[in-house]
Order: sequence, then C-alpha cells, then structure tokens
Amino acid sequence: MKAVAILMAALLLLPGCNNQTTVQEAPGAIWQAQLLGGKGQESGFSFVTQFTFNGNGSLTPGPFQFLTNDIGSSCFPLSEVPVGSLTNFNFDQSTLAVTGTFAYTIQSGGNTLMLTGPLVGVASETGETGNNTITLTSGSVTGDWTFTGGGTPTGCSDTLTGSFTMNMSTT
Repeated sequence: MKAVAILMAALLLLPGCNNQTTVQEAPGAIWQAQLLGGKGQESGFSFVTQFTFNGNGSLTPGPFQFLTNDIGSSCFPLSEVPVGSLTNFNFDQSTLAVTGTFAYTIQSGGNTLMLTGPLVGVASETGETGNNTITLTSGSVTGDWTFTGGGTPTGCSDTLTGSFTMNMSTT
C-alpha cells in the first residue's frame, strides 16, 4: 500500500500533468491598423485598439477608436465593442517567434468590418516549461478586410474588400 501511495505522489510531480501556459501582450501594448482600398465613406479606415489574449483563443477588447471617423458621414458613426480571436497560436521556444491566425470584427449601425490575417511576432518567455508565461513583445498582422454595408448612413451599402496592416507598439 505504501508503494502505491509513493507511485501516485510521483505521478503528480511529472512534467505535463498540470501544465499552464499563459499568453499575454506587453504592458501598454497598442495596435494600430491602416486599411487600404474601398471607396468613398467605405474606405480609408484606420483605428487604434488594445485587447487582451484569452486562453480560449478569443480576445477581450479594450479601448477602441477610429482615427478616420467623421461623425455624420462615416459608416461607423458610433464605436461598438469589437470582437476578436487569435487561433492556431504557436510559440517557437528556440527562436521566440510567435504565429497565429488573427480575426477582428467591428459592427455598427448594420455595417460590418471584418479583418483576417496571419499574426507574426516575437515574444519572451518566463517561468518553467509547462508553467510559463509568453509575452508578445512585438507583432504585426497583414491581411484582408471585408466591409459589408447595411445602408446606414446613406452611402454605406456596398460589399468591399481590401488589404490592411496592423502593428503593435508598446509604450
């Protein structure tokens, strides 16, 4: 009986039995996006945002602000809370490289702006393997955007696409 208890205690100490990896951004990280393409009111979008990575692949949005918002004529007259995700996250310990699939959606007044693309970056790692924290210290996303207009305000009714670049900076 004593041998069984010792064996069970040893199993609890094996690496990988209670692994916890946390992914986070550097403190104060701000992301700025510039979108190319579109036409009229449905073009030239750019914004700054902050978000927190969650362990389940979702992003919790923080402050969000369009930099090109012209109240009354913009397809996004009010800033709604964006929804985002980061899936297929991979951290290469030997190079500190980070990759993932980024998706971000902004909706307002029946209009939707979706951004998708690969995330690439560099991270640092603290803690022990299996119980560690990965902190993204630099990152960028270059991908495609799709705007689907709901017609409000007038002139925001097309479906358009373009490309975008989103870069992370730390303060």
